[in-house]
Amino acid sequence: MPEKAVKKASESVLANGSAVGDVAMGYFGDFSEVPFSLNKQEMCDTTEKLLAENTSVIAEASFLYDNCFCSVDLLRKAEDGYELIEVKSSTSVHAIYLEDMAYQYYVLTQCKIPVVRVFNMYINNKYERHGELDLKQLFVLQDCTEECLLRQSDVKEKIAALKDLLNKTDEPQKDIGMYCDDPYECDYKEYCRGVCGVQEPSVFSVASLSGKKKYKLYNDGIITFDDIMKKQPKELNENNMLQVKMEQNNSPARIEKEKIKEFLGTIRYPLYHLDFETFQQAVPEYDGVIPYNMIPFQYSLHVQRSACAKPEHYEFLAIEGLDPRRALAEQLCKDIPADVCVLAYHSSTEIGIMKKLAVQFPDLSAHLLSICKNTLDLMVPFQKKYYYCKEMQGSYSIKYVLPALCPNDPELDYHALDGIHNGGEAMNAFAELPKHTPEEIDLIRKQLLAYCKLDTLAMVKVLEKLYEVVK
Repeated sequence: MPEKAVKKASESVLANGSAVGDVAMGYFGDFSEVPFSLNKQEMCDTTEKLLAENTSVIAEASFLYDNCFCSVDLLRKAEDGYELIEVKSSTSVHAIYLEDMAYQYYVLTQCKIPVVRVFNMYINNKYERHGELDLKQLFVLQDCTEECLLRQSDVKEKIAALKDLLNKTDEPQKDIGMYCDDPYECDYKEYCRGVCGVQEPSVFSVASLSGKKKYKLYNDGIITFDDIMKKQPKELNENNMLQVKMEQNNSPARIEKEKIKEFLGTIRYPLYHLDFETFQQAVPEYDGVIPYNMIPFQYSLHVQRSACAKPEHYEFLAIEGLDPRRALAEQLCKDIPADVCVLAYHSSTEIGIMKKLAVQFPDLSAHLLSICKNTLDLMVPFQKKYYYCKEMQGSYSIKYVLPALCPNDPELDYHALDGIHNGGEAMNAFAELPKHTPEEIDLIRKQLLAYCKLDTLAMVKVLEKLYEVVK
C-alpha cells in the first residue's frame, strides 16, 4: 500500500549516505565495483568472477543464499580469508548496524566465503579537512566480529520469521509501539495509528514529549486529550498541559502583555531581521570544515529603519560548487553595520554560524562578533509562553507560530512557493545545484531566494503582531 506511506527519510540524509559510500570505496586503494542491477543474480555472477580473479577489494560484492540477498559495501581479501566492511554515514556504531552486519556475515559464510573479520566503517566527526581529503582520518574502522558472531542464531530465527510473514496474504496484526520510531521512523506510522483507533488530537500530538512517554501513556490507555484531562498524568509538564487544556477547552490566546513589552523594550532601530540557510556535508569539501558542519550558503535580511517603516530587503546566495563562506561573510559585514540591533528566530543558530565564520576569517572577526553580540531572539516570547494560542499546538517553531498569528495572509503562504517550501528542501536543492543545467540552476536559485525571503518577512509580520497585542 504505497499510497498509505508518508516518506520520512530526508533527501539530504540519503545524499550524504551515497557520498560517503562512494568515497569509502577508495579507503584501501584500488578496488573493483559490482555494477547495480535489478537482476540480483547478475550482480552475484559479477562478484563470483571478481573473486575468481583474486580481486583485492570489491565494492558492492553481492551474494545470494536461499533467497537471502546482500551487497557488501567493501569485501577485502586478507591473508587468512576475507574482511567484510559495512560503511555508514553516522559518527558511531549503532545497534541496528550490528544486525545488518550479522545478516551479511550469515549470507556470506553460507556461500562458503571465509569471512574472518567484520568491521563497521563510520565518520570521524573530529576530522577537520586541510588540503587533500585524508580517508584514513575521515573514517573510523571498528571491529564488530564478536558481536556479529553472537547474533548468528538470531539471524536464522529472524529470516525464518520473515519468510513465514512473506507467505501470508493478510496484513499482520501488530499494535503500535516505540519500534514505529526507533531505530528509524516508519513511513506507515500514521496509517497504523489509524488502524489502532488513534484519533487526533491524541497523546501523540503533544509537543515536546518524548516518544517513550507517549507510548507509555498509550499503553496505559491515556490516548485522547479527554483522557489526559481526566487522568492528569505526571508524564506531562506544565507546558504540555497548557497545550492540552487550551485545545480541549477551545481557550482564547494567553497573552502576558507586560512580559511582551519588556521583550520589545530590548529592540532598537534600525532593526535587521536575519535568517541563514545552511547545508551539511558528511564528506567535507572545504578547508577548515569537519563532517556535518552547518555551512551557510544564503541569507535573507529585512531592514526596518523604524517600527513603522516599510522594510527594505537584502539577500545573498552563494555561487554553486564553490566554498560559500568567505563571500557570504564579506557581504554580511557590508549589509549589517557593527553595533546595530539584529533579530533572528532561534538566534543560537545564526550566532553559532557567525562565530564559526569569525574563527575562519580573522580579518572579519571583530565585525562578525559585534553582530553576534547585538543579536536578539524573536523566539523568546513564544518559547516562554508570553504569547500562546491553541493554534500553535504546543510548539514555538515559527512554522507553527506564523500561521497562528497571521492566518490566511497570502504573502506568508509557504505552500504557494514554487519548488522549495522548507529548510530541508533548500539544503538539498543547493547541494545538488552543480548537477543541473544552466536553465535549471537559474530557476532553482530564484526558488531559493523566494523561500529565504519569506522566512525574514515572516519575522517582520510576527514582530508587528507583538506590537499590536500590547497597544
